[in-house]
Amino acid sequence: MPGGRLTQQERQQIALGLADGLAYAEIARRLDRPTSTITREVMRNGGPTGYRADLAHRATERRAHRRKPSAPREQQAWAQPYGRDAEAVREFEEVYAVAMMASGMPLMMGRVLACLTIADSGSLTAQELAQRLQVSPASISKAIAFLDSQGMVRRERDERRRERYIVDDEIWYQAMMVSVRSTAQLVETTRQGVDVLGAGTPAAARLEGVARFLDFVSEGMARAAEQARDVLRTSSGPQDAADLKPDRG
Repeated sequence: MPGGRLTQQERQQIALGLADGLAYAEIARRLDRPTSTITREVMRNGGPTGYRADLAHRATERRAHRRKPSAPREQQAWAQPYGRDAEAVREFEEVYAVAMMASGMPLMMGRVLACLTIADSGSLTAQELAQRLQVSPASISKAIAFLDSQGMVRRERDERRRERYIVDDEIWYQAMMVSVRSTAQLVETTRQGVDVLGAGTPAAARLEGVARFLDFVSEGMARAAEQARDVLRTSSGPQDAADLKPDRG
């Protein structure tokens, strides 16, 4: 499998693949590149609908010129339990973070959440996150503040009084409910606009339609989140480590 930076010709092939509606994995297979390489390339340069090969190539060259000459620093593939392939886990973590970014989450926040989610403990300190992601503590602090505001992490102090950031079975439920509440607030504000613009006017009718749509969607989200909440509870209590190991039989 080739390494190094993508060439301009490869970027043109990526653009053609996206235009043909190919999945990242299929584009990667045709170029003999890791899927994570293609995913990062596309998401850093406009996303699947905005990717342009020439613009992506120039942007990469500009980034390379801005960097100070230094020894390349690769993200470390941390030793993994349960016989996992450490490099495959590291690659998945990157792909998972970029997928979160594609859904609307800022990339650094996605990287932190992905790192926490795939850690068996679901818990890491700021120092551990900074080391694993090879970013500054300030970047971690900013990402955690965002994730905390969205109900996607919680903070605890361990026995050494260090602050730990935790994800658990409830994070996606909590995040969904934060979204429901913010959508409900948007519905209320939208309906205020109906009164301001005058009921029956074209603009007010448009706002009323928006409010009804968002109200219906948010109620559906709330019901679905409550009904599916148990799906997130993957275990009812601590399991013996032997139960989690792959079956070798």
